[in-house]
Amino acid sequence: MSIPQSGGGPIERHEQLAEYLSSGCKPREEWRIGTEHEKFGFCQDSLKPLPYEGTRSILAVLEGLRDIHGWAPVSEAGKLIGLEKDGANVSLEPGGQLELSGAPLVSIHETCDEVNAHLKDVKDIADKIGVKFIGLGAAPIWSHDEMPVMPKGRYKLMTDYMDKVGTMGKSMMYRTCTVQVNLDFGSESDMVQKLRVALALQPVATALFANSPFFDGKVNGHKSWRSRVWRDLDADRTGMLPFVFEEGFGFERWVEYALDVPMYFVYRDGVYIDALGQSFRDFLEGKLPALPGETPTLSDWADHLTTAFPEARIKKFMEMRGADGGPWRRLCALPAFWTGLMYDQSALDAAWDLVKGWTTEQRDALRVGASEQGLQAVVGDLNMHELAQEVVAISEAGLKARAIPGAGGMIPDETHFLNALKESLESGKTPADELLDRYHGDWNGDLTRVYSEFSY
Repeated sequence: MSIPQSGGGPIERHEQLAEYLSSGCKPREEWRIGTEHEKFGFCQDSLKPLPYEGTRSILAVLEGLRDIHGWAPVSEAGKLIGLEKDGANVSLEPGGQLELSGAPLVSIHETCDEVNAHLKDVKDIADKIGVKFIGLGAAPIWSHDEMPVMPKGRYKLMTDYMDKVGTMGKSMMYRTCTVQVNLDFGSESDMVQKLRVALALQPVATALFANSPFFDGKVNGHKSWRSRVWRDLDADRTGMLPFVFEEGFGFERWVEYALDVPMYFVYRDGVYIDALGQSFRDFLEGKLPALPGETPTLSDWADHLTTAFPEARIKKFMEMRGADGGPWRRLCALPAFWTGLMYDQSALDAAWDLVKGWTTEQRDALRVGASEQGLQAVVGDLNMHELAQEVVAISEAGLKARAIPGAGGMIPDETHFLNALKESLESGKTPADELLDRYHGDWNGDLTRVYSEFSY
């Protein structure tokens, strides 16, 4: 989850809210790719999740990255809770999931090099202290009570609030992992087209990257339990956002949506002030109960924008949020998938032509189908496997048209990063299907085998 934002000074005009979003518009030559991924850490001998402190802990991993690999520390209330280096940062999810938020980079070649370097450094520290990491969409065995709690004020507030607004908020916070990509837009109209395509096709990403068929030590009946969790979290801040597809949608309409999202907090002088359930509209009028008489800054607005959790969202850039965390080689496939669709206009137009006739009900049904059945989902006349084949082909064409070489020119473009997805399409099996095959096959129902065979 996001770190405190640096958005700017006082909000004196309502128009500044939309202007903040539109200030993210960039010319095509400045478009970048930012990849984020989370993974679970565990003790190699006990298979238990890592505590925050101790010899084998999240803190030990952070300190190792700081002291051996040159990352700068980020602290909150005297606790090391993150790291920064070369435009990237390492942060902690509520249950200790370790997240890399990558720097904005030009190509998938660069972002994949960044992912590989990060995982290599993490493995170097982890091997020294008897720790492993694993990429899954949901913790397969650990109960909520077994999960550690990271020392971040934002998470304490959110934890206390989650049971008031849904049934699965704490499961999301403490026992799920994702991989996502952040992409740019060139104008308001470009943002609108990209966000509509992003929301419509998130279920395809969910299906292709489905990797959470286990929860609480058993088969859960879903290919992506992480996606199932998001459907029962907090209706005010999640979902497929049908208003995005309405005529006239733009930055101002996103502002109105975000203003209707109940607040979590206000960040002041290193402290998260409880504003749970309060209204940013009241804040604009100086009537926020948490800070009577005070009005917000653009930094407060930037923070508030990070507390809306739909399947795709905008800030000064766009985030694709539909995929489960996964194995090392698939972490580069997610940014490749979306970059191919979004950063070539012919590909983006083809993707929009594919989805523009879908109804709200079809989009919602695809989201449910992807969670439950992955590539095997069928919604009316929409077959997820066939749909995914078409979408990956559009993405491949987009990457080919970008024609950005790698390996000193030895690799002509970025299309090979889609190979993991093409293999899934050829076999009809996602990572979740492969895990279930192993569980019902040579694992003989022993779910602990996932740790030894799928850890980094």
